Order: sequence, then structure tokens, then C-alpha cells
Amino acid sequence: MSSTYDTEKLLGLQDVIVNNVERDAETCRVYLEMPRKEVCCPCCGTMTKTIHDYRIQRIKDISSFGENTQIILRKRRYRCSCGKRFAEPNAFVSRYYRMTKRLVDYVLDKLREVRSYTSVAQDENLSVSTVIRLFDYIHYPSIREMPKALGIDEFKGNTDGDKYQCILTDLDSRRVIDILPTRYTHALCTYFKQKDRSQSLFFVSDMYRNYAEMANTYFKNATYVVDKYHWIRQVIWAFEAVRKEVQKQFSKSHRIYFKHSKGLLLKRFDFLTDEQKQQVLVMLDVSATLSTAYFLKEAFLKILDSQSREAAKAAMIEWVQDAADSDIPAFKTCAKTMQNWLPGILNSFTCSYTNGFTEGCNNKIKVLKRNAYGYRNGIRFRNRILHIFS
Repeated sequence: MSSTYDTEKLLGLQDVIVNNVERDAETCRVYLEMPRKEVCCPCCGTMTKTIHDYRIQRIKDISSFGENTQIILRKRRYRCSCGKRFAEPNAFVSRYYRMTKRLVDYVLDKLREVRSYTSVAQDENLSVSTVIRLFDYIHYPSIREMPKALGIDEFKGNTDGDKYQCILTDLDSRRVIDILPTRYTHALCTYFKQKDRSQSLFFVSDMYRNYAEMANTYFKNATYVVDKYHWIRQVIWAFEAVRKEVQKQFSKSHRIYFKHSKGLLLKRFDFLTDEQKQQVLVMLDVSATLSTAYFLKEAFLKILDSQSREAAKAAMIEWVQDAADSDIPAFKTCAKTMQNWLPGILNSFTCSYTNGFTEGCNNKIKVLKRNAYGYRNGIRFRNRILHIFS
């Protein structure tokens, strides 16, 4: 009796009778049945204990001790006085299923990880189509109210014929709130005009014109913020373009030296050691263009230390003018970009929100897509992303 009780306890199933346990090289088979008891007829509601027959049902369960587990259930079918014949109920298998409820829950929980359907199916000895079918019962509806701080960005999903999909995040609670099938203006307009945007106070995005238009059109009461990472890297890209162009004029050994020393050139001069500062000054002596680009880059990075929006605005206007007056095409273009996006850039000095969480979500989504070799079904892709970040 103790052995039977211990087996039931190990299985984690209640109110069952374990008749036998068999093992082979790959599978553990557990033979069990339910205790006989009076049940209610689903047709007329009459209680009955009359058994019509027995049937064998094979049920997949969670793997245990490194083995696939299969439950062989000897299932009774009862007969009611009204003529209805029905199977006895049990708490561990849903109707029409051939796997336990806990296996279903386990599969859905594993799909919260950045794994492919195939990987989860192989772990539990299921077919890929079964895992997909289980997941397709999950659906995440679109939210009605936009959050206080909305982050928006795109990622390369290549789903349903569109190259880019759009991600919306709540930057306060750090959660993904929706995935849109495209980043085009018409789709964003259709989406946002159906939502309650009255609670939104901040709208954070990169330097993509469509997002700025959405902020100006549908989030008029919100502060539009250009994410710091995206406008700072414009200057870094401009400096890198100058460095690459200048080093092409050098011999091979000098080109390799400049390439390997780009970390010193990109790092703020104030953060360098005395030896590193000397190395940088020697490199800058080689080219007047590189020297000018370097000091423009340094002057720009000092703007980040501004303590107020007004101080940042004055410093930014002066820097834009200096960059525009330089004879360096990359910095002229950069100055024009800064001028066009200046209000959103200045707002980032007084707003603590950034799109860092959104960018992190994008990286995770890219790993998911790579593990699955891409997604063709946009609805399933959306639900999978929301399932992972829920």
C-alpha cells in the first residue's frame, strides 16, 4: 500500500490507482485507473454507478527522469438510465486531448523562452504541429489605452510580406504592449486613432520621420523625445566616416594602426590616461581634417554634461553652426540632422525615459526569429512575442 501511495505521490496525480509501471530504453509507461464512484450524467443529471465498458486511453505526460512518460489509462464508460453513455471525468486530462493538462502548461511555459517550436517539441517528444496547435489557442488582445510613457521602434521581422514590424512598449512598467504588422504611416494612423491617448505624457522614438508625425498628430499632449542613443551616434558615425576616409591615404601599416586605435579616438579625451592622450595627439597631427573632426566630436560630447535644457540648447546651436561651417561633408550632414530634430533632442535632456528597454526587446526578438529561421504567420509571430514578454 505504501509503495502504491509513493508512486502516486511521485507522479503528482491525485485520486488515481496505479496498477503497474513499465520501462524500456526510452519510455516509462504508467498503468492507472480512476477509483470507481457514482458520477453525474451529463445529459439528464442523474447519478449513476452502472459501468457500460472499459477503454484504454494513451496519454502523454511530462518527461520524468530523462524518459518520455506515457500514461495508460483504463477508462470506464458509464451508462445512465436515460440511455446516455459517457466516459468518467478526470482532473488531469482535458476533453478530446491525448496529453495531460500539466504537459500543455509546461509546453506553453517553455514557449516563453526564446526557443523554436521544434526545440520544444523535441524535448517533450511531440510533433511540431502539435506544439503550434497548442500555442495557437493563445491570443493577446490589443490594449485600449496608451501608457504614460510610450516607446516605439521597428525590427526586421520579414513577416507577412512586410520587411519591418513595429513594437510598442510601456517604458514605465517595462513591458511590450503590442506588435504592429508594419511601420508605414497608414497602418500607424489606423492603429492610434482607435486608442485612448489621453494618459500619454511621453512619446519616445528614434529618428524615423513617421514616428515624429504620429507624435505630432495623435499625441499632441505628450512630450516628443528622440532617444539619446540614436542622436548621439549620428556624431560618432560622422567621425568614423572621417577617420576611415583619412586612413585610406596612409600606408598599410599606418592604416592598421589607426584601425586598431579607433577605440582611443572614440573615447572622450578627458577619460584617457596621460599616455593615451599623447597617442591621440600624435595621431591627430597626421591630418588636419581628422583633428577638426575629433574636436567637433569632443565638443559635442561635452554638451551631454549640460544640466538644463536651456544650457543644452545654447551649446547645441553653437555646435551645429561650427559643424555646418566646417569643410567636412559628414559633419555638415550631421549638423543638418541635429537642426531638423532639435526639439526632440533637447527634450531628452529633461526626460528620464529612453528606448533602451525597447532596443533590448528587439534584440531578443531577433534571436527568436533566428532560432526559428523566420516566421511567416504574422499573427502567430505577434502572439509569440507578447507571450515571451508577458
